[in-house]
Amino acid sequence: MTKEECFYLGKIVSKHSFKGEVHIKLDTDEPELYENLESVFVSLGNNLVPFFIEKSQLHRSSLLRVRFEEVADESDADKVMGSEIYLPLSFLPKLTGNKFYYHEVIGFTMEDKVHGNIGIIESINDSTPQALFEVKQGDKQLLVPVRDEIIVKVDREKKTIFVDTPEGLVDLYLS
Repeated sequence: MTKEECFYLGKIVSKHSFKGEVHIKLDTDEPELYENLESVFVSLGNNLVPFFIEKSQLHRSSLLRVRFEEVADESDADKVMGSEIYLPLSFLPKLTGNKFYYHEVIGFTMEDKVHGNIGIIESINDSTPQALFEVKQGDKQLLVPVRDEIIVKVDREKKTIFVDTPEGLVDLYLS
């Protein structure tokens, strides 16, 4: 299993007890969906290693208290401290309508209300304060904000996102 086949679920942030239990800070709006997992992938070095969960429970809303089968004591817990946690993409709940996962729309065509086809979505940059679609049109790259007000429709069958970009945005890149 590679990171490309998985999604980031969270990070091991602290120890709970001397018996090896740890807290995972979940990166989700719905932590309760992940309370009864059987296993997760722990990023150790450059590898994703499967860890089986003996027991888990939510702790203070976005923390998941976990007892891994492979982690027997505080020393073992120290070895996984700070590690990122991943799950296969197939574990993501299906989204409908105009809601989508970033990885899901890579390769989709972007159609603007005024300009028509403005390119193919190559990636989504979420390292900026405002997430941006990175759209490739020939040798040019357009940056379009990922905002509900701009997204008119997500057509999964046609692999197209229809947008109504702010006046002048597309012209800025294509002229």
